[in-house]
Amino acid sequence: MTVPLEALESEVLRLPTAERRRLLDRVVASLDADAERDAAWDAVARSREDTARQDPSLLLPLDDVLIALREELK
Repeated sequence: MTVPLEALESEVLRLPTAERRRLLDRVVASLDADAERDAAWDAVARSREDTARQDPSLLLPLDDVLIALREELK
């Protein structure tokens, strides 16, 4: 027998914050089970972080990046 979504949601929201976080981590992990893809993205992130540490002048202010992105979307 399945639990109606509304009842499940209500029960989950009554959990303490730490337990909700743990549950969320498990649910997300169950949806995102492509370890190879995740490892590839982790490698990209590490590489970009290393590059930024080696040459901080490559970093752009967030506001400038957001302005440029908004212009591209027009």
